[in-house]
Amino acid sequence: MTDLNAPLILTLALDAEATAFFNDLRRQHFPPNRNYLDAHLTLFHHLPGARFEELTQQLAARSRVQSPLQLRVAGVQFLGQGVAYSVQSPELEALHRELQAQWLPDLTPQDQQRRRPHVTVQNKVRPEVARALHEQLTAEFTPFEALGTGLQLWAYRNGPWEWLRTFSFINEQ
Repeated sequence: MTDLNAPLILTLALDAEATAFFNDLRRQHFPPNRNYLDAHLTLFHHLPGARFEELTQQLAARSRVQSPLQLRVAGVQFLGQGVAYSVQSPELEALHRELQAQWLPDLTPQDQQRRRPHVTVQNKVRPEVARALHEQLTAEFTPFEALGTGLQLWAYRNGPWEWLRTFSFINEQ
């Protein structure tokens, strides 16, 4: 069990091919001293650690009835001090809204907002470095499909994240 004072982060697990693509870009472009996580798509930034047991039960139940999510990696975003790939998915939006409604009393203002899904491949760099990468990746970009394969729960440790559990979605054939 995790430290009940640590905030929890919920991310969407991506299929192996998309994960490898984004991780390769992170290895190339993320500042090495800040790149201690694999590529991820954050759904909630700050869930209460004190509700760990309840949250894991809810996530396990949800994952048992959730098939993998169809995702469209739709574009390259300039973040000011970094670059991300935007992700579109009506299924992901519906899942996020459902979880948001379930947890609303415990959500921070950031987590109460509509999610703009993305996978960050560069962050915390000078704006001109980010702008150059954004231009390069945009010129090379072709939209592609990916799958959301499950949910991952993490404890935030003032920098590094501690992986706690993955809730894999059911596979429908």
